[in-house]
Amino acid sequence: MQMLEPTIEALHFELVDLEFAKSGRGGLLRLFIDRADRASGPVTVDDCAVVSHAVSEVLDAADPIGGHYTLEVSSPGLDRVLRKPAHFAQVVGERVFVELKLPIDGRRRYLGRLSEVGADAIVVEVDGRECRLPFERIHKARLRSA
Repeated sequence: MQMLEPTIEALHFELVDLEFAKSGRGGLLRLFIDRADRASGPVTVDDCAVVSHAVSEVLDAADPIGGHYTLEVSSPGLDRVLRKPAHFAQVVGERVFVELKLPIDGRRRYLGRLSEVGADAIVVEVDGRECRLPFERIHKARLRSA
């Protein structure tokens, strides 16, 4: 991710997530991008093409993936991945799904409304109860459409 972020950011986008799935002799490298300024509208097909071209040049020069692979660039969609504190801050008040690395009070999965983002944790309201979830314990998190 770190190799690609400067190129993507120079185009005024943010690399939200990256997935690599190996299959046979090749694989699929999938990038999820969003606009750096989300208020300027959704990511378009043309935006994805511009980022794909720029990223292809970086990947061709560095060759970090041995063998054949397919590059796919798309928007994060409705159930977008939340990785950075800034991602969480953008969706306060929305429904989120959070899975922890280690349980808190016997629970690893939380689905509820994100009510607060702090320096070291988020607060998710689940069944009328506020649950403080430290960033260091979060394994994965997604925005959940209704």
